[in-house]
Amino acid sequence: MNDTPLSLVHRAVPRAAATAGRFATGVGRLPVWDLADLYPSPDSPELKADIDRARKNSQAFEKAHKGKLAKMSGRKLGTTIAEYERLDEVLTRIMSYAGLLYSADMSHAEHARFFQSMQETVTNISTHLLFFSLEINRIDDRILDTKLKDKVLKPYAPWLRDTRAFRPYQLDDALEKLLLEKAVAGRSAWVRLFDETVADLKFPVDLPDGKKEMGSAEALNLLSNKDEAVRKAAAKSIGAVFGANARIFALITNTLAKDKEIEDRWRSFPRPVSSRNLSNHVEDEVIDALVAAVRDAYPRISHRYYRMKAKWLGKKRLDHWDRNAPLPDDDDRVIPWKDAVGTVLDAYGHFSPDLASVGRKFFDNDWIDAPVRPGKAPGAFAHPTVPSAHPYLLVNYQGKTRDVMTLAHELGHGVHQVLAGAQGHLLSDTPLTLAETASVFGEMLTFRKILDGATDERTRRVMLANKVEDMINTVIRQVAFFDFEQRLHDKRREGELLVDDINEIWLGVQGESLGPAIRFDDDYKYYWSYIPHFIHSPFYVYAYAFGDCLVNSLYAVYQGAEAGFAEKYLNMLRAGGTLRHQELLAPFGLDASEPAFWQKGLGVIEGLIDELEAMQ
Repeated sequence: MNDTPLSLVHRAVPRAAATAGRFATGVGRLPVWDLADLYPSPDSPELKADIDRARKNSQAFEKAHKGKLAKMSGRKLGTTIAEYERLDEVLTRIMSYAGLLYSADMSHAEHARFFQSMQETVTNISTHLLFFSLEINRIDDRILDTKLKDKVLKPYAPWLRDTRAFRPYQLDDALEKLLLEKAVAGRSAWVRLFDETVADLKFPVDLPDGKKEMGSAEALNLLSNKDEAVRKAAAKSIGAVFGANARIFALITNTLAKDKEIEDRWRSFPRPVSSRNLSNHVEDEVIDALVAAVRDAYPRISHRYYRMKAKWLGKKRLDHWDRNAPLPDDDDRVIPWKDAVGTVLDAYGHFSPDLASVGRKFFDNDWIDAPVRPGKAPGAFAHPTVPSAHPYLLVNYQGKTRDVMTLAHELGHGVHQVLAGAQGHLLSDTPLTLAETASVFGEMLTFRKILDGATDERTRRVMLANKVEDMINTVIRQVAFFDFEQRLHDKRREGELLVDDINEIWLGVQGESLGPAIRFDDDYKYYWSYIPHFIHSPFYVYAYAFGDCLVNSLYAVYQGAEAGFAEKYLNMLRAGGTLRHQELLAPFGLDASEPAFWQKGLGVIEGLIDELEAMQ
């Protein structure tokens, strides 16, 4: 699941150019999104007018307000922030359109050029707005507290709180402007190189009906094929192709890690992860407690489960291409798109008709891009765009049960983004740790709905096993990814890493997390190359584990709750970025700063494994 925040690449293609793959085998007609709600086309008069207006208005904004914020009344500061909010929303709309356009076909040279030119244009315009947050952060606390008594400014208090959290790490204005302007030729350019390199890769796989070349999304999907020979052929091809390109991926990884280390050092962040935690509004010690709890649970969860799975598949050990293999009792049927949509919306509606009503908008309108296509971004994401428009979802639907769960996951993000949009552009953005709450909760609702309808023990066993594997991928595997990033960034501070150095770190964390029941061949050492989160958003991955454990605890409260839980849950989503995790979880009696919180969430996974063991 490639959920991406606004700072990452959010990309897509016009409707007329995105028809290939709309009718995949057995899944039926798949939707392709229509970006006209943002702009009609890259050369539309509407887009040109917004760019010209944003350039003119940002210059006027800087001229009118620079150097004057501290002396403004609370009312005046409030109206000025509202003016800034309108300007920033236009720029976000532009980049959302350019990013979504790019996403659906990253191999299209014109879309890549347009995306890059929009990045440069928006960055240029943004230099006139950069002073605003820097100057706000220099206002004395006592003076700002007095201003916040005004009712016009008060609604922006959460945004001011989060903006000012970066005060200790702020550089002088000239350096901040330099970093902003250089980003398009630095970090952003390396991210684009990664995306386009992956999009252009072709993976030759020996299939029963002959050799076929495919993109990374299709090749990775074959790792859950029922035929072991197909899984092995796909795994070998993935390892070989990424291995052949390992030097360029190592160069990208080394460069971005060094870039981060330099900026972290200048800003005096104590650890590589500290800036991510600050942007997520979560304390370092909370994440340390999460990671420690998950690492401690490796033997009780992943090691134990994969030993069981090896027995089910009649093996002493699983090869890494068997990790996501269907169980022998799994019918491995293709699930048509319309059935997947019905399943997810029924599950949402059973919990809350209001939740399902918002979710249905994504299917009734052209807000989802579902087919697999050459050049399309792999994985899946939900992009909020701007409150004056609506979110868009990208999935690569191939009819597997996991694809249904991915749809439920991304729809949860989309519904969350719609509900939070009422807070306005500056206050609707949710920190990553809580941004995964609605998505994972949507998955859980869908899973429980399907499980409740299972009529025999064999079906229940397959479903429970699939859910455990999803949870392992969401919690154990993502914390292992996080551990990999920490080790890599720490090691990079000592000097550039060779491909073999990165491979060694990768294999080390994979062995620790997955356990002795998994066997890795030589090709697997290159699998770190395809994880986009390492490149797009360092240390993003722990948000999945945070969200899964949080939802496990939240769902346990829901199962024992009286009437009113659904409305409290919807209010939590509506809050957007106005509240921190302590305030959002308090109505449910939960506290993520307590070690028992993480144990409770992990205990849900252990309980499912207990059920599976009892069925043997």
